[in-house]
Amino acid sequence: QLQLVESGGGLVQPGGSLRLSCAASGFNFNLYTIGWFRQAPGKEREGISCFNSSGGRTYYADSVLGRVTISRDNAKNTVYLQMNSLKPEDTAFYYCAASTITTTQTMCTQVVKVNYWGKGTLVTVSS
Repeated sequence: QLQLVESGGGLVQPGGSLRLSCAASGFNFNLYTIGWFRQAPGKEREGISCFNSSGGRTYYADSVLGRVTISRDNAKNTVYLQMNSLKPEDTAFYYCAASTITTTQTMCTQVVKVNYWGKGTLVTVSS
């Protein structure tokens, strides 16, 4: 059974950092484009970073560019999202996602292209 399980969310002060993890199981991790999305209350789900193993360009949304880094550990079937210089507007549920589409920007900008979702982890940025 395919599963994506996020962890690492929590409460952090503005300017702080968090590292989110996404543990994948039940499928060949290397054959999918993997990404992180977020959804704040009352807002649409937003793709913030997507990448794959095919060598294509990693996508970052303008809203997080320079503050966020996505990485993966293939041996552990785990994807990470390192977030720095967090702002209150980064408060949201963060979701790990996998897609068979190979274009990272397409996956991140078209939510309908996602095939699998995790259940999410809450990040709250507040003093």
